[in-house]
Amino acid sequence: MAGIVASRTIVTMLPAPSLFATAVQCAPPAPASLDAAHPVPHLVLPFASSSDEACQALLPTLVLPNLTRLLALANPPRGLPATSTPCTVAPANAADFDPELTLTPPHEWVLAQALGLVDITTADLAALDGHLPWAAVMSRPLLVSSDTPAAWFSPCHQEVGTGQVTLHPPATLGLSDAHSQALMAALQPLALEDGIRLHWVAADRWLAQGPVFASLPSASLDRVAGRSIAGWLSSGPAAASLRRLQSEAQMLYYNHPANDEREAQRLAPVNAFWISGSGICPPGARHAAPELVVPQTLRTAALQGHWAGWQQAWQTLDAEVLPAWLDLARRGQPLRITLCGERSCLSFDLTPRSAWQGMRQKISSFFAPLRLTELLNQL
Repeated sequence: MAGIVASRTIVTMLPAPSLFATAVQCAPPAPASLDAAHPVPHLVLPFASSSDEACQALLPTLVLPNLTRLLALANPPRGLPATSTPCTVAPANAADFDPELTLTPPHEWVLAQALGLVDITTADLAALDGHLPWAAVMSRPLLVSSDTPAAWFSPCHQEVGTGQVTLHPPATLGLSDAHSQALMAALQPLALEDGIRLHWVAADRWLAQGPVFASLPSASLDRVAGRSIAGWLSSGPAAASLRRLQSEAQMLYYNHPANDEREAQRLAPVNAFWISGSGICPPGARHAAPELVVPQTLRTAALQGHWAGWQQAWQTLDAEVLPAWLDLARRGQPLRITLCGERSCLSFDLTPRSAWQGMRQKISSFFAPLRLTELLNQL
């Protein structure tokens, strides 16, 4: 894993919503969804914390009264199973293992659980790391068949620096649909030679289908965006042919007319594509999880490396989003809140309790007040 940098490159454009944003909503649950027949509303907050030094410096300054009140009403938190911590390679020394270097970030495990892709309470997450098939799940109508292996190809800019190559994701590049389509069309013949079919989905992602993706581990774009690509590259026989295709794409795009036009517009060239979300859609997987509410503002600021904006995003969530959830909790509505960092996550269940349980909670909170900074540091 040598070469991975902890801090993210600061870019000037905001990243786009997550590639699986269509599976969730970003607004608080509507009253109609609070009927007992519906799943428990679940608020998931990606990038609630980060190990970035600038973020760590801001944690003690966060004043989030509504979040504190909500968590004071919750049962003790649950995290990812400690015995199944996902990892890209077995560490030679367990003390050296860094869960921030997994291919799959914690918030994707949580979303995968909600969509029926994996049961994180029983599955071997180490074996499944990098194998969440987001492309196949989110693009089932476009697949050749329901069991066709697929992956996302994300056009990007790879910046060669001193001792490392930094990936700038498509959302930071101002990539137009026309340029994205032209670049994908140029790559299509080379991909077909390797048995890969490409389908344009959006400017920031192309659907790739082919047997090579059946068992290919791939790192989430949320892991590598703004960072060195070292350590995040897939390994194995299948990855070797894909790296060749990626090298051919670099040469192909060097003098591509789309990049000539981008240069005239003072935009960075698209000189590579990143592979993520690889695998086969499992039977029974859901395309959407209406009970999930996943605000993107913390993630957007974190992937931008804009930590003052991340702090502001927390304050806005606490002032404008969390009061509705606090009101529901006080009315006895069962809820779940999951805080996700880059290393772990914590889920809090809010369930109706007896008067004695409520009194015991108040007494406990009086003697042991919630320390928000310590909580976020666990992520």
